[in-house]
Amino acid sequence: MREDKQFKGHPEAGRQFTDRLKAKAGEFGFAACGVARADAAPRTAERLRQWLAEGAHGDMIWMEARAHHRESPAALWPEVRSVIALGMSYAPATDPLRLAAEGEVGRISIYAQGGDYHDVVKRNLKALARWLVGELKDADVKVFVDTAPVMEKPLAEAAGLGWQGKHTNLVSREHGSWLFLGAIYTTADLATDPGGSDTCGSCDACQRACPTNAFPAPYRLDARRCISYLTIEHAGPIPTEFRAAMGNRIYGCDDCLAVCPWNKFAEAAHANMAFAPRAELVAPELADLMALDDAGFRQVFAGSPIKRIGRDRMVRNALIAAGNSGSVGLVSEVAGLLDDPAPVVRGAAVWALSRLDPVRWMAERDGRFATEVDEAVLAEWI
Repeated sequence: MREDKQFKGHPEAGRQFTDRLKAKAGEFGFAACGVARADAAPRTAERLRQWLAEGAHGDMIWMEARAHHRESPAALWPEVRSVIALGMSYAPATDPLRLAAEGEVGRISIYAQGGDYHDVVKRNLKALARWLVGELKDADVKVFVDTAPVMEKPLAEAAGLGWQGKHTNLVSREHGSWLFLGAIYTTADLATDPGGSDTCGSCDACQRACPTNAFPAPYRLDARRCISYLTIEHAGPIPTEFRAAMGNRIYGCDDCLAVCPWNKFAEAAHANMAFAPRAELVAPELADLMALDDAGFRQVFAGSPIKRIGRDRMVRNALIAAGNSGSVGLVSEVAGLLDDPAPVVRGAAVWALSRLDPVRWMAERDGRFATEVDEAVLAEWI
């Protein structure tokens, strides 16, 4: 049955259609779906401007470059009338913090242990959008995942999927902190849902859990101090003050999400199977990661969101974890990277070796680091 996109004079028909939309979203693997007016998150622009003015986005220059498009859905697409916010669950079956004391393995954020969510979410968004266009006369649509200039979290809150918690991520009563978000913009006037209500209360578990104090205040994140930012977005040397705090985290950090009490309601059974952890990414050996060349990196991380950071950044992260491990068994792998072609890798190897074997490091320094280039590397890392 086709229905007019405006549903003028037929509010019940509009509500019924939104309910059918939600049912169809479930068929395409979305655990959460809600609808908001395109102008339902009016404070987004103000908050974004303040965050950018503080420089809290760090090296993420794309946030600044297209800030005007992020301020509201209409700024990106003036014809949009409704936003369909969708969430796909990746709730883990195991404790995300269980490997914290395993110094010789690297910890990869839960969201990156399976298939690339960009591909999975967008494919299913497109399928749902095709269904929507087929049901409504003259409705135009656009689909977005997080590579587009869209503020998914405030829109998801406006559509009732949950609320932005004190860690700034979305929190759902049903799915905790484990939702990949996407959005469909449409010219159709759809029946909307009540917005989410903040239920963090006095809880500050996420704030206390952050190993680098990345939250200057509740509901505010300084990305420059965040381990997820440092291991993924930041390309240069890891600032000295954060290296020890990184522990064995080599891609992302789950700490603030994992401690949220609302996760007790999140069931792994609701997780999309496309995000099931790959065995080689659950607890990778640091020695294996440090041995990767470009070809090996591409092979190991094919089909994973991790591939976007490249080999050099991953080996840098593994070296930081090795330096924090206290394991002398990793010294030979670390020392073997002192001659790596990438300065950021050489520098991380310098730091890791100075932590694991100071005597050998002093000998290496006296005999190896005499060129101007390597003196620059030393200045950044030691």
